[in-house]
Amino acid sequence: MATLPTAQTTGARSGHRAARRRGSRPEAPAAWERPALAAVLVVAALLYGWGLGHAAIHPYYSAAIRSMAASWRAFFFGGLDPSGSITLDKLPGAFWPEAVSVWIFGPSTWAAALPQVIEGVLTVWLLHRIVRAWAGPFAALVAALALTFTPVTVVLNRATIPDTALTLLLVAAAGALQKAVRSGQLLPLITCGVWVGLAFQAKMLQAWLVLPVFALVYQLAASGTPLRRVLRLLLSGAVALAVSCSWALLAWVTPAADRPYVDGTSNNNPFSLVFGYNGLSRFSDDDTALGAVSGTAASRTSGNTGWGMLVNHTVGPQIAWFLPLAVLATVLGLLWRAREPRTDLLRAGFLLWGGWLAVHAVVFSVSNGNHPYYTAVLAPAVAALAGGGLALFRSEYEAGGRRRVWLPSAIVLTVVWAVVLDVPTLFVSWLLLLAVGLAGCGALGLWTNESRASQVMVQGSLAAGIAATLLLPAGWAVSALDPLYAGASTSPTAGPVGKVYRNAVHHRSALRRVGLDRPSARDTALLDYLTAHHHGEKYLLATQAAYPAERLLRARSQPMLVMGGFTGKTPFPTADELGTLITTHQLRYVLLTPLRPTTPATTWVKSHCTRIHSKAYGWRTRGSLSLYDCHPGN
Repeated sequence: MATLPTAQTTGARSGHRAARRRGSRPEAPAAWERPALAAVLVVAALLYGWGLGHAAIHPYYSAAIRSMAASWRAFFFGGLDPSGSITLDKLPGAFWPEAVSVWIFGPSTWAAALPQVIEGVLTVWLLHRIVRAWAGPFAALVAALALTFTPVTVVLNRATIPDTALTLLLVAAAGALQKAVRSGQLLPLITCGVWVGLAFQAKMLQAWLVLPVFALVYQLAASGTPLRRVLRLLLSGAVALAVSCSWALLAWVTPAADRPYVDGTSNNNPFSLVFGYNGLSRFSDDDTALGAVSGTAASRTSGNTGWGMLVNHTVGPQIAWFLPLAVLATVLGLLWRAREPRTDLLRAGFLLWGGWLAVHAVVFSVSNGNHPYYTAVLAPAVAALAGGGLALFRSEYEAGGRRRVWLPSAIVLTVVWAVVLDVPTLFVSWLLLLAVGLAGCGALGLWTNESRASQVMVQGSLAAGIAATLLLPAGWAVSALDPLYAGASTSPTAGPVGKVYRNAVHHRSALRRVGLDRPSARDTALLDYLTAHHHGEKYLLATQAAYPAERLLRARSQPMLVMGGFTGKTPFPTADELGTLITTHQLRYVLLTPLRPTTPATTWVKSHCTRIHSKAYGWRTRGSLSLYDCHPGN
């Protein structure tokens, strides 16, 4: 680690004076800053991008990404197949960069995952920039390191899941809000609303969780009269609402015949997708709320809920390494700055990131269940608070007095908590011993150093302490480069927990790590058979739910009718609509599976179509899939 800056450059008491002046620019970077940031970004790029050709791309989302890359209709509406017969069960915004990448570079695993790597590195860079303007370069460096080595961040940035884009856009929104508070200008506040609206396009209602915190911070810390601040907040909120609802409005006003059916809904309404299927159904016992189809919340079966979910044995090692430090920093930052002027920027930052953390923790705790990777959105807040907290404790340490004990104590607390998280698995025991040793040396050096003139000892002790806090999460993060410790494609999770998730998924279903450029022999054989017997029908195949279709869509971009959508319960197409497609020679073959619910359409197929023996299309065993020929001449 580079020589750590002195208190005057960390955002300490004197270092914050310039930043507290309205409209002031951050100080020019010291000589060590740019090389240090460049090194962190290189490490982040390597962690997120190494071996990208074998990344854990989500089977369902990646199938849609390939389809979106092949068709403008599918691209805009988020069509699961190139014809755009039915949408994804999410908004398409987060997948647009992946689709563009696949369109440019071709259908390969690394092309689909590349935008997430870029988004992840941009998040690290942007958080560094924001934290530097708030709490100084030392805090920014610690925050960037903490975010880079957060295990759930690493595994998620090597996937094709919307949370990476959500996190980047919300961090951008936080930076715009901070600039609005600091400068007193309206444009940054409007920009904040735009970023939140774009984050909504990535993961819908979750993007709005930060809005109460943003409003509180602006109202408490921005300049101007209370009425002026309220009016500006209302304007920014209106912008956020307009950008958030833009896609749903465009889809809603488009005639149903000119767009795909909206998956996850019983009424083909995009607002039901957003506020029902991906909204209220996840927080109530009614999983058909607001027009949603039943059984929508796949995360209901994932557990990870309740007030202890952030520190349980599954989620804790993914996100919580710096959680006690973040909470301590928030509490003491607000208490110690309580007597500062209302517009104090340092206190506003602790309120911003602490509120971000608290709101998400509460919402996750009361939801019906959470995949571990959902918590990646907490990583910027935890990292920012870790950096800002250590900078604050350091300034108090160098100022002398009774508060100087908090710096070594915070380091010890963080490492002790890391040991608590790691001991159940003892994943990398030598790293644990090294972390404890470095923490002991660093804390002892800080506790015993009574001479302010001994800067070399202080710098060395602090560097050892910070390194100690990073070692164990870094070990878990690096493990994600091995597919064995990166979780399942549908639920990326790092370390030994990831190994458990991977094995559980593999034992439970046929899911494996998939790619856009690696079709299985069975899929190739079936596609070759269907292609050879295709005689101009609109659809190559209809499938019962997305499970049988996604693997074929990843292998070959062909129009396929996905009956029932993701869950198999979406009422599309109806039995009459399916019959019309067959009698008008738009569809001939249907692939059914007992793993998804029976619907009127699938019942129609079984009663009107002929099952083909699996040997006809090159399968030795039929397995859980049955191909039916619905040609009227049968």
